Amino acid sequence: MNTEPVLENSTARILIVDDHAIVRYGMGVMLDGADDLSLCGEAEDINTALKAIQELQPDAAVIDIVLKEESGLDLIREIRAKGYSLPLLVMSMHNENTHAEKALRAGAQGYIMKEDADEVLVDALRTVLSGKLYISDNIHEKMLRTYVTGDAPPSEENDIDTLTAREKEIFTLIGHGLTTKEIADQLGGSPRTVEVHRAKIKKKLECETAAQVVRAAVQWVEGQ
Repeated sequence: MNTEPVLENSTARILIVDDHAIVRYGMGVMLDGADDLSLCGEAEDINTALKAIQELQPDAAVIDIVLKEESGLDLIREIRAKGYSLPLLVMSMHNENTHAEKALRAGAQGYIMKEDADEVLVDALRTVLSGKLYISDNIHEKMLRTYVTGDAPPSEENDIDTLTAREKEIFTLIGHGLTTKEIADQLGGSPRTVEVHRAKIKKKLECETAAQVVRAAVQWVEGQ
């Protein structure tokens, strides 16, 4: 496990976790242009990422917030639960206003937008490797204002962007009034699998009951 800070003048080994090969390739190219950073491995899902961390012992990892049918936030929680302390930088296409704070609470040390990666990736990695947090000025000001005023952060109950593609598909069908069996029949799966997805949706949207999931789904569908 990485417990010591990266020494000055050493090359930090970076693990990239993203479900798109072209993104991993592009990030690798960016790392190649930095004398103090190097790509040590790649992963596309939670299991391969955890295995890579165990075997490669990277100094830091860059993690996409959505990994196929899985959540990058769940990966971050798994990494912390297993006792790994390496800096984690989230890179996502999702709006930082709704996801940056969530990523930090999960255990990440930084958050950048994919559209800005070519300009800030290297600097962001150097920042988190030095033991500091990396967030945009906008998010920093927002968090500072929340701290000063004592206002609670906005509710994320309906933060649909945290759902995977399959979960969002099921969430949409729930909003259209379909039962678990009807959803399973339409998607060609089993009711048990649909129930598992519904449980994950309930957890991600921080709903206390199944009825709240249905209500959120109906509201979301009606708003499309």
